[in-house]
Amino acid sequence: MMASWWLDEEIEVLRSDLPRGRFRGVLFDFDGTLSLIREGWPQVMIPMMVEKLRATGTAESDEQLHAAVEDFVMRLNGRQTIYQMIQLAEEIRKRGGTPKDPLEYKHEYHDRLMQRIRSRIEALESGKAAPHEWTVPESHALLESLRRRGLTLYLASGTDLKFVRQEAKLLGLSDYFEPHIYGALDDYQNFSKRMIVERILRENNLSGEELLGFGDGFVEIEEVRRAGGVAVAVASDEVARQGINQWKRRRLVDAGADIVIPEYRRHPRLLSWLFAEN
Repeated sequence: MMASWWLDEEIEVLRSDLPRGRFRGVLFDFDGTLSLIREGWPQVMIPMMVEKLRATGTAESDEQLHAAVEDFVMRLNGRQTIYQMIQLAEEIRKRGGTPKDPLEYKHEYHDRLMQRIRSRIEALESGKAAPHEWTVPESHALLESLRRRGLTLYLASGTDLKFVRQEAKLLGLSDYFEPHIYGALDDYQNFSKRMIVERILRENNLSGEELLGFGDGFVEIEEVRRAGGVAVAVASDEVARQGINQWKRRRLVDAGADIVIPEYRRHPRLLSWLFAEN
């Protein structure tokens, strides 16, 4: 990998020899990449898991447990939520506890998360909040620019499909992606981002270098790069809604990101360069 350089003050390029101008399909992650409805989910999931591990009687401090949980939660970010819960069950078992079925932990986590985000969903449903208030800045403009260029857009999330569809509709994003919206299934072994990437390439007769991906999680960056595509890491600060989250950036660079951006305010410059228009 060559040393990184800056296309402008917000666009960091880590692979300057990446293929440009050939894209036909674009894959997006959902939470943190487009949607901010679930902002703060780690502050729900990680404490819940620390609580479960503390109940095993382990001698580890809360700080040690938090670090251990944060590591595997964020490493698995982008995969279906059930995989984080499967890992939780394994961590409980390793500490001498008897875990519940991972699906029970998943349901408990979702119930806790809904307490945090219910007011956001209700505000969007009632019209008190506008879609742009709960999306990564300039998401709609970016998607419109891509659609105008004739690309097919795909949405793949580790969140359950029914929630992805509901939240994408509330945010005015569905029309950009239908019928290509994918999310977690109860039969979790029949869904993964690797499967989606492979399906996109196969069904549309695309080569890897014709796939562009945007994501803020380890998994989608890794899978787009594995397929030979170009991976744009969205290291979004979901609270400030501006600037780079340095912790995210480090993780996404480790995953193989080609480009790092904070959000989409500079999307005209980014797309112009990616599509070799200048």
